[in-house]
Amino acid sequence: MKKLLSILLAVSLLFALAIPAFADGEKKDEDPSAALTELLNKDELTDEDLNTALQLLGDLIVREVTGAAAVHEISSAEIPLYANTEETGFNVPLYFLDGVKDLPYVNADGLLFLLEGLMDFQCKLSADGPVLTVNRHSELFDADIPMTIDFDRNVIFFPDYDLFCVNPGASSIMDTTRLTGFNAEGEPSILQKVDNGSLIRYGKSIEIDLGNYGIDLIQQDGQYLIPLQTVADLLIAPNAMKTLFFNGQSVIYSGDISDCADLYYAAPTGERSDELTQFGYSELCMMLDTIYGLKETHEIETFDQLFDEVGFKEFLLGPEVKQADAAIYRLITDYLDDNHSKFLGFSYLTGPVDYEVTGVSRARMGNFRQRQLDAREKFYPDGVPGYEEIGNTAYITLDGFDLYGDPDAWYSVEDPMDLPDEDAIALIMKAHALINRENSPVENVVLDLSINGGGVADAAVFTVAWLLGEASIGAKNTMTGAMGNTFYRADVNRDRVFDEKDTLQGKRLFCMTSPFSFSNGNMVPCMLKESGVVTMLGRTSGGGSCNIQPMSSAWGTSFQISGTNRASFLKNGSFYDVDRGADPDYTISEPERYYDRAALTDYINSIY
Repeated sequence: MKKLLSILLAVSLLFALAIPAFADGEKKDEDPSAALTELLNKDELTDEDLNTALQLLGDLIVREVTGAAAVHEISSAEIPLYANTEETGFNVPLYFLDGVKDLPYVNADGLLFLLEGLMDFQCKLSADGPVLTVNRHSELFDADIPMTIDFDRNVIFFPDYDLFCVNPGASSIMDTTRLTGFNAEGEPSILQKVDNGSLIRYGKSIEIDLGNYGIDLIQQDGQYLIPLQTVADLLIAPNAMKTLFFNGQSVIYSGDISDCADLYYAAPTGERSDELTQFGYSELCMMLDTIYGLKETHEIETFDQLFDEVGFKEFLLGPEVKQADAAIYRLITDYLDDNHSKFLGFSYLTGPVDYEVTGVSRARMGNFRQRQLDAREKFYPDGVPGYEEIGNTAYITLDGFDLYGDPDAWYSVEDPMDLPDEDAIALIMKAHALINRENSPVENVVLDLSINGGGVADAAVFTVAWLLGEASIGAKNTMTGAMGNTFYRADVNRDRVFDEKDTLQGKRLFCMTSPFSFSNGNMVPCMLKESGVVTMLGRTSGGGSCNIQPMSSAWGTSFQISGTNRASFLKNGSFYDVDRGADPDYTISEPERYYDRAALTDYINSIY
């Protein structure tokens, strides 16, 4: 048989070179590879069979040489869409090729449904041969911003990726907040986004060559089909900070699979198809090459090269799903190890696994946190209050920039003392009322971020605006090069007016940090430090400049990485990364000295 195949291959090459008309003949819509396989599996071949085999081989070679697209058997299914575990009441129409049921695609209408339904984009579609164009209407410029998808070249092109993907209601392409500045009734609320003075530098155009990774876009039978995972990786996750998980039964919109574990892991475990295995590896490399914000810092040329160098490629392309999941786990803990990157959950094909490995940086950060907690417990065994006054000094302790529900609800709370300490914005509103009450003794205000590991950007920006009167927050996109500085004011006294009554005029301002002050717990002190208005106490904050980016593998592994938006501050017209941390003006060498607030108050009063 091998000799026969060799003869057939040689002769078919002649046919392919001499008779290219096979590509346009009546068999052009059939699948020659399937027909040839069936033919060669016969026990005996007749002369007619050999002639047919020659034609089929020639057809296959012509398809390869001329780039003619393979013809697929396409099936479809309506799959229910969930937001975590909540039913949305909608189905996502998914498409599958050649009977492969674990690798879903969406068509053009499905893409539009996801962008409008999940992202609240306003989009229009148009098609011109192999090119599909999605125009998103920009509220910022009252203009249509295009994305073009070339199904012949397997590329996606963005003239301006940042503009196409910016959050609805954002004041600029680098606006890091989600709050719009207004409540449902159109009243001013929480944050005001200031137009004047915001500096924006637009990024370069981006062409993502999917074909270079072996990822195919399918145009067939009037359909434009894009892998669901590609849509999630490039268009959903970087904007929504959530991604899409497909488990064969549901499409789940979530940022962390542990938030919907019962629903997600209800699907049966099993193996990946060969098609999903290869696509999943290619998509993972493409996504990480494109989205991981610290690629240059980690000296990673490509993730395919990294996987090959560290021996993970064979596991990611191997038959065992659990080993592929574990390879992603090891990538994050051993080779990224940047504290924002974190493994969240195994694929549904593996099932839930109790498996934990801590990277060096995360272990070090955990040790920093525990040292501070142990020291604080000596002085506050029953827990530290969110707001506390010691003599003439007010201490506001924020262990995280957490938000609970819609912060506009705090306007309806009559007594500021009823505002909860657990919500960062509510706690600051309470602290502001107490600091500015009649006959208040407060002269010094200390923001304690010594055990703050980050949180929601809106709360962090609100905090900066409260202390400085106006928050100037810079950001840079490591993928496009776009950078900008956006200004915000905060309504702290809850009168829906943004003015000097929302500030701490006349107070001496301090901020305490430790090596555990990370992410937004690092961004805030960096902005305060650069202002020259706030005196920094403690030790250098712990860095962490990129946004947290939830992602998934095509086979369903849940994890997060450092994304493309990197917090920066503007100084002398240049943007500087905050990853280096904020240095103290006055060092506090021992953790216990942070929380002996009677002694600390005396020390603060001695500072001139």
